[in-house]
Amino acid sequence: MAEKKTTPVVIDDVEYIYEDMTQEQQVLVNHVADLDRKIGSAAFNLDQLRVGKDAFITLLKQSLAALEKSAEEVVQ
Repeated sequence: MAEKKTTPVVIDDVEYIYEDMTQEQQVLVNHVADLDRKIGSAAFNLDQLRVGKDAFITLLKQSLAALEKSAEEVVQ
């Protein structure tokens, strides 16, 4: 006979069995899990945005420095 598969859910260091929860509790666990995934995805996207912004700032600074150098050469 096959064993019944159980899914442990740990909340505040207490382990619960997902399959023993009420339907409402299972829905709440699913919401929390989905929000954790979304938070992780948002953090990943924020990292990408910050790196992208830093890259554009670097390019802007390089462009401004090149413009200043060109202007100095014209004056001389």
